[in-house]
Amino acid sequence: MTRSVRRTRRTLQLAGAGAAALMALSACSSSSSDDSSAKPDKSGSVSPKLSGTVTVFAAASLKESFTTLGKRFEQQHPGTKVTFNFGGSDSLAAGITGGAPADVFAAASPKTMALVTDKKDAAGTPATFVRNQLEIATLPGNPDKVASLKDLTKSSLKVVLCDRTVPCGAAAQKALDAGDLKLTPVSYEQDVKSALTKVELKEADAAVVYRTDVKAAGDKVEGVEFPESAKAVNDYPIALLKNARNAEAAKAFITLVRSAEGRRVLSEAGFLKP
Repeated sequence: MTRSVRRTRRTLQLAGAGAAALMALSACSSSSSDDSSAKPDKSGSVSPKLSGTVTVFAAASLKESFTTLGKRFEQQHPGTKVTFNFGGSDSLAAGITGGAPADVFAAASPKTMALVTDKKDAAGTPATFVRNQLEIATLPGNPDKVASLKDLTKSSLKVVLCDRTVPCGAAAQKALDAGDLKLTPVSYEQDVKSALTKVELKEADAAVVYRTDVKAAGDKVEGVEFPESAKAVNDYPIALLKNARNAEAAKAFITLVRSAEGRRVLSEAGFLKP
């Protein structure tokens, strides 16, 4: 092989390598320029950027944990805002069936969720995401030495219950029935937070509330467990509403609630796994 032929072959090899490099660079550049803010999920479909307000109607006992999850949702989805309406599940259900604007409903019992689903105001089937158990809330230090549900029947004690129409009241009555006990409270409250507040303000000696509310109150009250509560554990369902104004963001919030992260927050608040 002559020197001229070898020189020519070397020149062609270098040219080919250069062309390949240029093609690779061009491909990378094209891939970069085609990138957008919408990212594909694991299924390969593109998830739209969420924005706007998500309105959540939720049982009063979910206040602390849902407020935390709402803030995390806003951090994860800049441009969104989560607003809450906390209260007795029956009142919230009545608002929804009456046309109140809401995207998500989280109830403290299947019975109150049924008030919404029976009116065809939920989109799809509600899913149970947590459970909750009752506990007695007493004054700090438990000065009346309350040790059982039966102790609440003493005439010397001022006891508060949730109204029987709301889940915490229905559960309390179920626990009393399980213990074959009769109790006449000084008042019936429209949601569990109102019942707890009576004890915090020392307007009552004790109240039958959820363990999550006792935990949230910290040193403002003292909790007393009782075995009859095992007969009255409430399932909490959550559902997307049919007339949701921000359905995509609402679905994403429900996904967060039911995710491992959501379960951690709810478990730390004292909720039980579904």
